[in-house]
Amino acid sequence: MIGAGADIDQARSPAIVGLPAGGRAVVLAAASPSSGVPTAWAATADRPGVNLIAEHDDTAADDLTARAAATRRPGDIAVVSVHWGSNWGHHIPDEQISFAHRLVDGGIDIVHGHSSHHPRAVEVYRDRLILYGCGDLINDYEGIVGDPFEDVFRDDLHLLYFADVDPATGRLVSLTADAVRSRRMRLERASDEDVEWLGERLNAAGRRFGTRLLTGPGGRLVLEWRA
Repeated sequence: MIGAGADIDQARSPAIVGLPAGGRAVVLAAASPSSGVPTAWAATADRPGVNLIAEHDDTAADDLTARAAATRRPGDIAVVSVHWGSNWGHHIPDEQISFAHRLVDGGIDIVHGHSSHHPRAVEVYRDRLILYGCGDLINDYEGIVGDPFEDVFRDDLHLLYFADVDPATGRLVSLTADAVRSRRMRLERASDEDVEWLGERLNAAGRRFGTRLLTGPGGRLVLEWRA
């Protein structure tokens, strides 16, 4: 478990995961009030809770990068997973972009953002992967009618991300994504029409970052980015 614990020290501690090719993934996690996490959930020295960062500021980013640096070894991949932002919409606030860039500037290789119930744009900054919103995988919204966003953002469409990162440098080599659809609490492969629909919207959102998701073999989406 990361990002939560019996006290603040535990909530801020990284998880260490061995990688098949050697090295490790050093993963830290935090949550932001911008995602709706209440301040009462914050862990303290004598209270369990989550690692709540009050602002998307340099101080919070630098604390995360320092903790990663204190744990990582040569060949490790450093990841920060952050729960931030609104549930719906493709707009990414400037403060989130600045925060993600600060993390990368401080040595983080992958920024894994989440909170939105649908996928958001992808950025490659200094050859590092930033996922601003990964969307859901399986949730309990199915069957709820009258959601004003269900036809606009399609919360039944999800992506499975497969990132290839060079362990020697932390640079992104490639990113592919399989589109799936949730139905009756199960996942099935998305139709060609659904893949095209999702790709078009993510490409529109990714223009500001110079990224596109192209349809590859088997309907898999392949990231193309401006170096």
